[in-house]
Amino acid sequence: MKRLLPIVAVAVLAIAGGAYWMNTQQSAPVAGVTNIEPVSSDGADVETSGIVEMMMGADDAPITIVEYASFTCPHCATFHTQVLKPLKADYVDNGKVKFIFRDVYFDRFGLWASMVARCGGPEKFFGITDILMETQSEWTRAGDPTAIAGSLRKTGRLAGLDDDTLQACLQDEDKAKALVGWFQENAAADNVSATPTLIIDGEKHSNMSYDALREILDAKLGE
Repeated sequence: MKRLLPIVAVAVLAIAGGAYWMNTQQSAPVAGVTNIEPVSSDGADVETSGIVEMMMGADDAPITIVEYASFTCPHCATFHTQVLKPLKADYVDNGKVKFIFRDVYFDRFGLWASMVARCGGPEKFFGITDILMETQSEWTRAGDPTAIAGSLRKTGRLAGLDDDTLQACLQDEDKAKALVGWFQENAAADNVSATPTLIIDGEKHSNMSYDALREILDAKLGE
């Protein structure tokens, strides 16, 4: 489980370098999270209304699960492949659970991955997320930031996004700031300090196995 840094810093995520944009000779600039304009501890000073909640399942499902996860968190990748997949098949697809994925950013690479996953809109988000989580150990270790950005673009292309669309998403400075503010706002509201964290009908839970999660859900459903 990865633990969050205190949600009070100017940039929230202090990473090496001093520029908001990462400039390289090999590729166009990519949005980062260093030196983001000051925001309050709950993200209230940043306009976040344009950020879309990524969810799947029926709106009227009797149970709502919110997962806080980072694209660079190994435990989140394990949860995604070992817990979320059977959860979707057994509870989400049949209308028992509405599942909401909320991004958490430990570093600029997790933010870039989120921007690529969101680049195709809600229709492509979970498909791209599946690829990013399943290949996390590969793209996070691709090398320097340029290589990692290149690997993320490759994932976007596999999902049917063209290079111009991907670059526009990765260069969207306002979106990057809004996502960080949105993350702060959500994490403060739900008192999230580590990933993955689950909020099941408003009750916070730490990482768990599928069997443990199924026990909680079946008890709620009276099954």
